[in-house]
Amino acid sequence: MQGYILDIKPVKDDDLIVSILAENEVLTAYRFYGARHSNINIGYKIDFELENTKSTIPRLKDVIQLGFPWILDNEKMYCWQRYIKLFYPHLKDVEQIDSFYFYNLENLIHIMTKQNALRAICESYLSILEYEGRFHTDFECLLCENKITENISLVRGFLPVHSSCAYAKAFDINKMKELFERKKLINFNDQEMEILWDILLQGL
Repeated sequence: MQGYILDIKPVKDDDLIVSILAENEVLTAYRFYGARHSNINIGYKIDFELENTKSTIPRLKDVIQLGFPWILDNEKMYCWQRYIKLFYPHLKDVEQIDSFYFYNLENLIHIMTKQNALRAICESYLSILEYEGRFHTDFECLLCENKITENISLVRGFLPVHSSCAYAKAFDINKMKELFERKKLINFNDQEMEILWDILLQGL
């Protein structure tokens, strides 16, 4: 079985409670500490087995870390891990999930090999919003409910608002329309990407 580590909680004697996004579910398993165990961390993709015990959660065993082409790139790995952390609160109460989330991350790994990490992650996030029916393309302000014709900003969930309503950085309306239509960030500069990244980090 394979999956992505979404969350790690330390327990007694350096043991861990590990949450893993597998293809169709989020699994919780107990990881016993041991010198012969491979290192695991949030964002790692692992191959593993689960062993049922007398405990309420299975034991994580035979763990093998599956590398990425850019796993030693500190900047990309830092962005990746911050993004992956957001999946745990977003999916933790869902027992059965569609394989979309697993394969969305699979695809993102390949895209990040050649593309800027922030752009790749933000575009991947747009596909999640669309899949979940949360991609609001009507350009109606979340706060005042009036149409947005200029001075557009985004808040958590990339929801559109008037810049004056949210007291936030304004984006060019034409850039934003292209973003909402094509789901591509090619025309956004690095400063604008940083703003979008900060919005994304508020939560999926």
